[in-house]
Amino acid sequence: MDCTSVAIPLAANEKFRKDDGEKKANSSLYRSLIGSFLYLTSTRPDIMFPASLLSRFMQEPSQVHFGAAKCVLRYLQGTMDYGIMYRFGGDLNLIGYSDSDWAGSIDDMKSTFGYAFLFGSSICSWISKKRSVVAQSTTEAEYVSATKATSQAI
Repeated sequence: MDCTSVAIPLAANEKFRKDDGEKKANSSLYRSLIGSFLYLTSTRPDIMFPASLLSRFMQEPSQVHFGAAKCVLRYLQGTMDYGIMYRFGGDLNLIGYSDSDWAGSIDDMKSTFGYAFLFGSSICSWISKKRSVVAQSTTEAEYVSATKATSQAI
């Protein structure tokens, strides 16, 4: 895994398995690191997806999972000036975005969906979550993501 660049926290389309055949990592250290990522998501929504993805492997993390977590740390180190800034005034429109993958988890073929809402120029609500059921198509995965986002908007 190459994470020398800090442009994104994880490589695009990176797929992880629970049992990837690699040497196991220190699970206590890994859980502490992922817990820190989850805490940071309250002010850094840009790491919500990697934190959510990597938290799936907290029981028995491998060196691959730990390496991906280190990539997120490098990203955070290079983007320490990022965060949420709320400004007074300006355009106060509510804008929402939603997205989903289809069968993104190799282990159980479940999708991950997410949405983000901006009020004016600042983010006010966001989520990245693995679905509890398997989507039968990309259309269904996108439809569920849009439905969840619409529900949040209302």
